[in-house]
Amino acid sequence: MKLIDVTRQFNTDDKCLDYLERTRWPMGVCCLHCGSLRVSRIVRESKTKNKRMRLFQCLEKGCRHQFSPTAGTIFHDSHLPLTKWFMAIALICEAKKGVSACQIQRHLGINYRTAWHLCHRIRQATKETGLLEGVVEVDETYLHPKRHRKGHPQPKKKEPDVVLGMIERGGKLRFIALPDAKMASIEPEVLKHVSPDATLQTDMGVVYGIIGRRNFPNQHRMIDHIKSYGIGENHTNTIENAFSLLKRGVYGTFHKVSIKHLPRYCNEFSYRFNRRDKQPEMFEETTKNLLRGQTLTYKRLTA
Repeated sequence: MKLIDVTRQFNTDDKCLDYLERTRWPMGVCCLHCGSLRVSRIVRESKTKNKRMRLFQCLEKGCRHQFSPTAGTIFHDSHLPLTKWFMAIALICEAKKGVSACQIQRHLGINYRTAWHLCHRIRQATKETGLLEGVVEVDETYLHPKRHRKGHPQPKKKEPDVVLGMIERGGKLRFIALPDAKMASIEPEVLKHVSPDATLQTDMGVVYGIIGRRNFPNQHRMIDHIKSYGIGENHTNTIENAFSLLKRGVYGTFHKVSIKHLPRYCNEFSYRFNRRDKQPEMFEETTKNLLRGQTLTYKRLTA
């Protein structure tokens, strides 16, 4: 869903609540406590910004539980209007190379801390699942720290941030943040995300040679980049193209990404890349994930 469609369809909190209600309970509202369908609606005028205008009450004698459409979700107890939540989701889903918290701050007219927390809560809802099949290209890349000019004092050496990339040709992508590029870090992630029946496609790295012999016998192709970047179907150009998109986003949009939060950025880029041909459905799927997901508190985010 495009930003112009979001601002047209969800220009009030009441319309946003209608959408969340339909998405959360497509078969009708049920009690969150006992599961009963005997529920009454309570509509009230909100006297403050933080008070939701809509409540439901269970009519079962032993329950009588009251709840709102946002109860138990990331939207619950949020001081931010739902209209701004929906605009932020649309902006992050539509931006090919990501949107910085500063840009969200300017677009929505909120402070930086709120924008930063909002972006990370949306990124938290972009996790990918499932195994990669067919021909799967695997490689790693490094997000190097900024080089300093000659003659200036050099800071202490910092290990570069490592990102493992796995892509199914013509299919889905995974970006995984790793502490290093050693066997102990790479092998578990490859086994977790790549189907044992898949054909592994890598470069001539020693680590990948060992992983191929151990786990993908007779199903492992390697390309020697010293001789050629591709010989027919034997290449890793697909994952290299995906890495270029990730780096342009990190260097051009965010400028600097903390190693602590890097996994969420990797999830965001993988999620958006895998749905690049399904833009209208991406907004709905992200909203569903936010309704199902656990609340990422500011205290936990900055711990």
